[in-house]
Amino acid sequence: MDSNKPLAERIRPSSLLSYLSQEHLVGKNGSLTQLIQKGSIPSLILWGPPGVGKTTLAHIIAQESQRPFYTLSAINSGVKDVREVIEKAKQSGGLFTAKNPILFIDEIHRFSKSQQDSLLAAVERGWVTLIGATTENPSFEVIPALLSRCQVYILNPFNKDDLEALLQRAIQEDEYLKSIPIELKETDALLRLSGGDARKLLNIFELVVSSQEQNSVIITNDLVLKQVQQNTVRYDKTGDQHYDIISAFIKSIRGSDPNAAVYWLARMTEGGEDLKFIARRMIILASEDIGNANPTALILANNTFQAVTTIGYPEARIILSQCAVYLATSSKSNASYLAINKAQQLVKETGDLSVPLSIRNAPTKLMKELGYGEDYQYAHNHEQNFANQEFLPEKIKNTKLYEPGDNQRENALRTFLKSRWGEKYGY
Repeated sequence: MDSNKPLAERIRPSSLLSYLSQEHLVGKNGSLTQLIQKGSIPSLILWGPPGVGKTTLAHIIAQESQRPFYTLSAINSGVKDVREVIEKAKQSGGLFTAKNPILFIDEIHRFSKSQQDSLLAAVERGWVTLIGATTENPSFEVIPALLSRCQVYILNPFNKDDLEALLQRAIQEDEYLKSIPIELKETDALLRLSGGDARKLLNIFELVVSSQEQNSVIITNDLVLKQVQQNTVRYDKTGDQHYDIISAFIKSIRGSDPNAAVYWLARMTEGGEDLKFIARRMIILASEDIGNANPTALILANNTFQAVTTIGYPEARIILSQCAVYLATSSKSNASYLAINKAQQLVKETGDLSVPLSIRNAPTKLMKELGYGEDYQYAHNHEQNFANQEFLPEKIKNTKLYEPGDNQRENALRTFLKSRWGEKYGY
């Protein structure tokens, strides 16, 4: 055993049989299982939260498909490094092998446009099979030309059973831990502090175990919290506190506390966090938590993202602060967020219901003869530009999905909707 390696590295799975969770991808009927077994791996992006096995899965794919494996980290690799590793991959692939090398890029969302551009030819011509790992939505962070050449696979967060199974595996398989009698009396603190991140969970677990007398260790919530508080680390934009701090920032804005919001913003900017990451989170919050209580919030947040992208650090911190304070002091409403959640659930429950004939498009004579568009009432031909008619499928008619929030602007919206749809939807 290499005692210098962290626990997560020491017990890293080396095959699909020992890979934990992600059944939808690598289970018996997983979308990647057959591809891995056949060795016909497409270029792909693994998208998921930290510590769910993206890097591990990339290694397993390379091992089980018996391909040369090259890796780059987007944090410390430039265009030159990309070109050098692609050249090595081309040479190792050669003309006489059907299996091109795998190039794994961790945190591919941190690659600049020019770095991503440098990958295009290699991916398109099949010199390498690209596997990128990201915690960020690739639709925003990967250039369209590269994204169109890759399949995106989503890794789900670990659940409680997965994380507890991981702890048991560590106790049973790791040489160091096997030498110590360990009792997992309580695991709530370990699971809560890990935030679903398996790597963080194992780091905390090893820290707690190594801090105790080696004759025996009883893991309790109090013991875990005590040890973690004594070993608090500085904010690390690529490490454990990345999501804890952004969570505190968002919750402070949602809770209308500009003082806390600016504090957590400073923690991130001083720690070197990606400014666009912060700005993008504020765009989401402006719609999810403020919405139509103050539609200007979304405009300001979007403009903040554009300004931050243009200005850069250090001046961009002022723009971020202005936006954070504005969002924190704005009226709040999650009504639109709740409405789309209800609508999506309704779609899952009722399936593809037919569009009412009256509001179907009727571009051909046949469609008109079949009743498409018949009885449709053009709103502008009626008083106050409104005609009371049915827009939902028959099966779910009269279903109210949007309930205005209790704030000045949405109360006005409620009054408007009541004048139009009061009896139908109960506004």
